[in-house]
Amino acid sequence: MTAKTSGPNALSRWIQHRANASTAKRIRRKGGRSMGMDLLILHTVGKRSGEPRETPLTWFADDDSDAWLVIASGGGERAPDWYVNLMARPDEATAEWHGQEPVGVTPQVLDGAERERAWRRIVTEQPRIAKYQRKHSRQYPVVRLTRR
Repeated sequence: MTAKTSGPNALSRWIQHRANASTAKRIRRKGGRSMGMDLLILHTVGKRSGEPRETPLTWFADDDSDAWLVIASGGGERAPDWYVNLMARPDEATAEWHGQEPVGVTPQVLDGAERERAWRRIVTEQPRIAKYQRKHSRQYPVVRLTRR
């Protein structure tokens, strides 16, 4: 580990990056489903490191055919790294699905009634997500990814 990656969370982040890389490889080879949910690979750039990152995420259809909903749930009481990176460098984000080249996406964090409609759609499809949310006081952001 370099000085950029040293610190109390460095090892756990390194392990997470390795796990993400392994899952991304599987998605590219075999397809993108896990626990009955569709997966995409979100490509971001590290806020501090400037290094490319790949994060497998579950996604849900949005009303718009060129948009997908993802939930920033991982990380418990703190925002997951992929979300921090995405918000810091939104113009560099791309998303990838099995058998397809990555496409540029623009993130939009939903709020108010728009978030509530999306949240209801998501938890109707996957009730376990509401159960995860109840375990934490932080409200999970719902992010719409729209094709650029």
